[in-house]
Amino acid sequence: MNALAQLGMVSELPSNNQASSVPVSSDDDRKDYFVEKDGEKFAGTHLLVDLWDATNLDDPEKIDRTLCEAAVAAGATILHSHFHHFTPNGGVSGVVVLAESHISIHTWPERNFAAVDIFMCGACDPHLAIPVMQRLFQEKRLEVDEQRRGRVAI
Repeated sequence: MNALAQLGMVSELPSNNQASSVPVSSDDDRKDYFVEKDGEKFAGTHLLVDLWDATNLDDPEKIDRTLCEAAVAAGATILHSHFHHFTPNGGVSGVVVLAESHISIHTWPERNFAAVDIFMCGACDPHLAIPVMQRLFQEKRLEVDEQRRGRVAI
């Protein structure tokens, strides 16, 4: 963890992005960011997105801007992002850390393939991030697997 802190990637203080202006008097009064949908209660929606025959997979700055735009389109709050450009193949790995969770990507330009994880809790809609990504990557085939994480009985 010290190596991450030296890179400025570890928050020194807890974030208050989910803080309410209403005083909290006990644990029972805290806001619950779990989602209730279709008769289920769960932590959030996790999309596994595969983009095949895609383009623009080797430019970390464009990918960073696009995933940040995708996060905003989904209603998420960006905390920070970090991307790494690999050589010699030009692949990019990175993450946009959100108050509501994350969007991460790993690209293989030599295979015209990208794997994206979008996990969001609360009122965000991760499905709204996909059209934003499609504008950059121009994939010919898109596969999306949706999981509801942290299901609880109501």
